Amino acid sequence: MPDYIIVSLILQERNDIIRQNFTLLEEIGLAAFDAGILPYYCEDFLVYLESILGKSKNTVNEYYYDLLLFFRYMKVKNGTAPQGAAFSEIPIADFSVEDLSKIRLSDLYSFLNYMNNERKDQPATRARKVACLRSFFKYAWSKAHLIPENPAAELESPKLTKKLPKYLELEESIALLDAVDGDQKERDYCMITLFLNCGMRLSELVGINVSDIREDTLTVLGKGAKERTIYLNEACRDAIERYLAVRPEYEEPSGTKPLFLSKRKKRISPKTVQYTVKKYIRAAALDPAKYSTHKLRHTAATLMYTMGDVDIRSLQEILGHESVATTEIYTHINSTRLKDAVSKNPLVFRQTEFTVLFLRLLFYNLHYLDVVQSLEPSCIHLPSIFQSKHLHLLLIYQKSSLHS
Repeated sequence: MPDYIIVSLILQERNDIIRQNFTLLEEIGLAAFDAGILPYYCEDFLVYLESILGKSKNTVNEYYYDLLLFFRYMKVKNGTAPQGAAFSEIPIADFSVEDLSKIRLSDLYSFLNYMNNERKDQPATRARKVACLRSFFKYAWSKAHLIPENPAAELESPKLTKKLPKYLELEESIALLDAVDGDQKERDYCMITLFLNCGMRLSELVGINVSDIREDTLTVLGKGAKERTIYLNEACRDAIERYLAVRPEYEEPSGTKPLFLSKRKKRISPKTVQYTVKKYIRAAALDPAKYSTHKLRHTAATLMYTMGDVDIRSLQEILGHESVATTEIYTHINSTRLKDAVSKNPLVFRQTEFTVLFLRLLFYNLHYLDVVQSLEPSCIHLPSIFQSKHLHLLLIYQKSSLHS
């Protein structure tokens, strides 16, 4: 039996489960979206994303929302929306395959224009919608064979402005660690240490089990349900050891032991971790509006790249990026290094005529007074490299001699 038929049968069976028992969907740990609101082929697509492509629950739920907006927009555009119905109440489950096959590239751009002008979506949000539409129509064309051609094949994404990621300086990172205190200090210190040393994502930290730790390595489940191994340095190993010594005994019904537990002795939630990190950011006199758990990931990457001489390919592996292009946003050079790099330009020594003559004085022992007196007062300027205390005083003396 061909693979696409097997996949289709899996999708059909999974879709029946969705329609019959929505509670079961959450129990088996799959993404939660309301069944029966989208057209059936959209639900099949979302199932395919998670169960076959291994996309995260967050991605599936975001795509659900994007498709919801798109098909409601298409019903308005086609004039098939109920008269007087609010946009959020427009039913789309009846959007037929025939209607789907009539969608063109111009419709997709029209939708993006609507999201930009009417809903004021940021470029990054529209870029995600482009990714959703590309993925959906590729599925509808090449996997489900619902449409004769793919209208999103040439769909372009909005140009995104690349912003330098925010991160903590080394001194600020140390201050954050020093700020950790309280009855959960071993746990909290361990979490922040792993963020700052390993550059892991929030979801990866929350998902760590005790059994994932093997001496100096840690296995985490990253994006797309992909496992990767993180090597633990001495600071991480020490923090984990100190925390495990006071960690309450608890294991889930499945037998797994979450590493980080809440005060209620359950697996710690992402919101609790975020709240905890924000608390210590405030305690360290840092800006909680500027820094978050993900900024600690930026910090780890930046410190490794700028101070640890980690090459970009190694950094890609550490951070768990599929593409090295994603890693490049973390490899920004801090302002101090940029300033140092510019100051090392050999042309910095050709600032003025005086600089050239002063260099000649140094190397050929010309008489300093004769050199200075041959210049106009406006030319007398020393670049920063020559501004020592003694040279500066000597220059002042010679300038006064010129005007006397």
